[in-house]
Amino acid sequence: MTHKRLVLRGLYGLAPALLLAHPLVAQGKDIYSLDRLETMAVQGNLAIKAAATDVSAARGAVQGARAYPNPEVEYLAGSSRYRPGVDGVSGHGESMSLSQPLDLPFRRTPRIAQATAGLAAREAGLRAFQADWIAGLRRAYFDLLRRGAEKTNAQEDLTLMQQLRDSIALKVKVGDAPRIELIRAEADLLHVKSQAQAAALRETQARLYLRKMVSADLPEDFEVQGQWEAPLRVAPLPVLVDKALAANPELDRARAEREQARHRLHYEEAGRLPSLSLRATRESDRELRQFRVGLSLSIPIWDRRQGPVREAEAEVARSSLHLDAQSYAIRQDLEVAYRQFEVAQAQVVALESGLVAQARSAVAIAETAYRAGERGLIDVLDAQRVFRSARADLIASRFELAAAWVEIQRLAAPANSAPSDQEPQ
Repeated sequence: MTHKRLVLRGLYGLAPALLLAHPLVAQGKDIYSLDRLETMAVQGNLAIKAAATDVSAARGAVQGARAYPNPEVEYLAGSSRYRPGVDGVSGHGESMSLSQPLDLPFRRTPRIAQATAGLAAREAGLRAFQADWIAGLRRAYFDLLRRGAEKTNAQEDLTLMQQLRDSIALKVKVGDAPRIELIRAEADLLHVKSQAQAAALRETQARLYLRKMVSADLPEDFEVQGQWEAPLRVAPLPVLVDKALAANPELDRARAEREQARHRLHYEEAGRLPSLSLRATRESDRELRQFRVGLSLSIPIWDRRQGPVREAEAEVARSSLHLDAQSYAIRQDLEVAYRQFEVAQAQVVALESGLVAQARSAVAIAETAYRAGERGLIDVLDAQRVFRSARADLIASRFELAAAWVEIQRLAAPANSAPSDQEPQ
């Protein structure tokens, strides 16, 4: 029992030290997954909030379309005086009239339907704006992962090159190597050091751009959660095409705009029919009081609404053609993104299993041969350059793969969902 208590006390005493030893905990940095970043952007980004005001305006338009026309009230008062020799009683007189335009169904129904379709178009436009913004955020997220990988590799290259330079300097000092090798090593060290500085700068720029795409609520010293080497998967192309045609917000907006144009055409055609108003009039003077009720009919004889009707017909044709063009463009863009995904995936597999592995082995062989005196320094430096180039190509191919995945998600699955494969368990 005493031994167990001692062990537990030791673990309790070691736990704070382990927590403080972790760099992210020690610095107090928050770790953000892609899904969390997307949620923060949708909820707090000012550009998305500004785009949402269009939906509020469209809701107001629907409310205005449902409103009934206001009545018109007219009141007149004055005096009447008969001429000399004319029988009658002079004095005060007044009249009041009430006119209520009738909102008939053949005008009211298409007006409300037009406003409702406009609201659907604005909502789809907001979803399209969010999808584009989230796609940009995802590209910025993967770009930050790419820049972080480049920074890590550059730091490793700098450390290895510094060790190689120190080893050569020692050989030159004891006379086992000519001074020209030290000059070559120092020149290559300066090149690697400049690349490491540039990689650190690009990583900082990528971090700032990602924060801009999320919102000001994201702290400046944030860390992202993700595995740069994690695989990305997509559904087969026919499935993606069906999803895009059914759920793409750009197509939803085009469909809603077409319906809005059709209802506008119906509304303008209904303007060729007569409009009615209910009227009531009350008149009174010293001798007579009258009360009359009737209808006021507006007959469209001279203005047959030909101009607005033709304009609405052209808008219907334009919106239908735009919908067809949008459907075709989305199909083509999705196929292009899918082919880019396949090509980038093949490049990643080829680089991972072939060129990078071979270049890494070549560096190890060249370093071993150099230490044994069988190879020169130039062979080691060349092997390291080839390895760095192959590793940079691998990072670029992985980013192209991620960019193609982002474009596929934007076209076929614009919902706010992050890839589970991209987050470590």
